[in-house]
Amino acid sequence: MVNISDKIKEIQDEMSRTQKNKATEYHLGLLKGKLAKYRRMLLEPEPGSSQGSKGQGFEVSKSGDARVCLIGYPSVGKSSFLSKVTKTQSAAAAYEFTTLTSVPGVLHYEGAEIQIVDLPGIIKGASEGKGRGRQVVATAKTADLILMILDATKPSDQRENLEKELEAIGIRLNKGKPGIAIKQKQSGGIKMISLTTPTNLDEKLVNSILKDYKLHNAEVTVKDKDATVDDLIDVLNEKHVVYIPCLYVYNKIDAVSLEEVDRIAREPNTTVMSCEMELSIDDVIEEIWYRLDLSRLYTKRKTDRPDFSEPLVVRSQSTVEDVCNSIHKDLKESFKYALVWGSSSKFGMAPQKCGLGHRVHDQDVVSIVTK
Repeated sequence: MVNISDKIKEIQDEMSRTQKNKATEYHLGLLKGKLAKYRRMLLEPEPGSSQGSKGQGFEVSKSGDARVCLIGYPSVGKSSFLSKVTKTQSAAAAYEFTTLTSVPGVLHYEGAEIQIVDLPGIIKGASEGKGRGRQVVATAKTADLILMILDATKPSDQRENLEKELEAIGIRLNKGKPGIAIKQKQSGGIKMISLTTPTNLDEKLVNSILKDYKLHNAEVTVKDKDATVDDLIDVLNEKHVVYIPCLYVYNKIDAVSLEEVDRIAREPNTTVMSCEMELSIDDVIEEIWYRLDLSRLYTKRKTDRPDFSEPLVVRSQSTVEDVCNSIHKDLKESFKYALVWGSSSKFGMAPQKCGLGHRVHDQDVVSIVTK
């Protein structure tokens, strides 16, 4: 039986030996496709496989209005942060591998319940199943937001190394889905359609990669002229790739100079804190709320005043139909119309009569009228 880890190592070695140029891009593209398949096999075994067990302590049900996963190397302050912002006391100590299982807590903020999950420290090779890599992957992929906790006193490559590990396991940080669509067909071979000439893809390369995936008849539409081979492979593996916003949080800023804190804080998608000194933790919480992009709605019965005590929290861009589903799964069946007050109403402070497709805004008041 072929050892998957050995196959991954062979492909990685071959890629590192191969010079990147126009003549080798087809070969490298095929190698990237095979690497993605082997990593998927290693990290996500088939159902029923003896390797498929999640492992004790990882069966954390998703709850609340959103899930935030804490990712980082051992001893960067993930457990301390969880203990500061929730009532959960995750084990914290000044030595590595304190947290050996996933530990959930609940952050109450702006009327929302946000589940914070402290995952075991990621080690090098987690993307190949080392440590508890497989279990960390399974949980991290369910996050609505990843909080990458970093040590402000450590070298700057820690962030890049963690990004590579997450990239290898199918987690794309702060990226949108590629502008590529693949439609399988019964015949006709592989046809590539694009409005403008792609910079990094051509029909020969697309053909080679799709055939390696046993796709011989398909229509490939490339909408983004800068789409890459990696984007194409992501679309081919779409069931195993997730796109998650990430906030980089540098801890231990009390141990570095003000100039260094200022430099770090100016990096994209980044904020800073000190758990030990309790500095800027509230700023991190505010940034979490902003990144989750949730909306608070207030419900109103026909003859009553709006209930501002407990908002209904929904995803941004939610419709009245989503609101109905959040209140009760059967409410939509008896729905007649909705009255909406707030910024989504075209009448300002006056209510707008809406159907199920109306998009609500943060802090709208919604009254559902049934048949």
